[in-house]
Amino acid sequence: MKKLLFITPRNPFSGRYSGDVIRAKKFIDYFKKKYKITVITSDKFNSEKKLQNIHFINFKIENFFFKLLLIFFSIFNLKPMQLGYFYSRKLNSYILNNYQNFDIIFCQSVRAAQYVLDLEIKNKILDMGDLYSNNYSQTFKAKNIFNPNKIIYFIESKLMKRYENLCFEKFSKIFLFSKKEISSLKRNKKKIQQINFGIDKIQRKFKFNKKNNRILFIGNIKYLPNKIACKSFINNILPQINKTHKEIEFHIIGEISKFDAFIWSQNRSVKIHGKISNINNLLSKTFCGLANLNVSSGIQTKLLTYMSYGIPSVSSKQVLENFDAIHSLSLPKYKNKKELIQLILKLKNEKKFSENISRKSLEIIKRFTWEKVLKDLNKLSF
Repeated sequence: MKKLLFITPRNPFSGRYSGDVIRAKKFIDYFKKKYKITVITSDKFNSEKKLQNIHFINFKIENFFFKLLLIFFSIFNLKPMQLGYFYSRKLNSYILNNYQNFDIIFCQSVRAAQYVLDLEIKNKILDMGDLYSNNYSQTFKAKNIFNPNKIIYFIESKLMKRYENLCFEKFSKIFLFSKKEISSLKRNKKKIQQINFGIDKIQRKFKFNKKNNRILFIGNIKYLPNKIACKSFINNILPQINKTHKEIEFHIIGEISKFDAFIWSQNRSVKIHGKISNINNLLSKTFCGLANLNVSSGIQTKLLTYMSYGIPSVSSKQVLENFDAIHSLSLPKYKNKKELIQLILKLKNEKKFSENISRKSLEIIKRFTWEKVLKDLNKLSF
């Protein structure tokens, strides 16, 4: 049996509700059936359960002050700052001493790619997911000119673009979510394979009722585009909706800082749930899922989650432009604040419209089950 080394910056067995963690775990479950697999990571989160048929090593993370030094050296060497932040000396040492013992090396994200970028390995795979440079460029443009972070995102977008191009040159195969992002690339397209994100189950939980009063937002709120989207909705949209519909509540599900949770929960119409593994209890009174990101690349997993339950959703034009399903053109999207409010209230009040979007969502999501997504990995041959 061939040996596969799986490198990931985050522990895929931590149980965290995060897209990269879920995706890594699904890939590992697939690969362990075909290869003798070793998983290595540098993450503060421990595993929640014992592992079978997997050799797992979790290296200690670097201390904060050493991370700052590594970030400085990354910039000095014209590399993205985040590479320095996620770098682990012990993990790197393990790879340098052992990489020749593996037939295949699989890197989960560009943060893991840094360890093997210059190593001569025949079968070297990178699950890039999104083009981070595109995301950072969008964030730079969205930031106010007086925001000190604006220049940081500009620098990181340029450094990441350069680094992504190196990855396209040096890896034997690269996975991306979005056909739109693949089509934007000018070189190395033969190396690139589209591998979507997936969902486990399709189960219709949505039932229209004019008394339904919950809008859901699912995602890691420590991720800046999600944080911006929630903050903008709470400050600019929800007050307008509550003028005529005081009963409507905004429910946020996902990792969130204590500060943001405290500040936002001062609004009685905002409910913070943090990280939860089962959202079924929240669905009975939900009439809308929200994907109002102005900074978005790849496929938004929150949108897939809403669709898997048949929850009608409202998305920004930016989110749906990155969504590959042809039928997504018929899903509700908005261009401005007025259209967003109108679509939300239409889903709240109009049964025919709401049920039609729910039905379309359940139809589209069928092509995004993990069973179908992982079948695309069968195209790999080593």
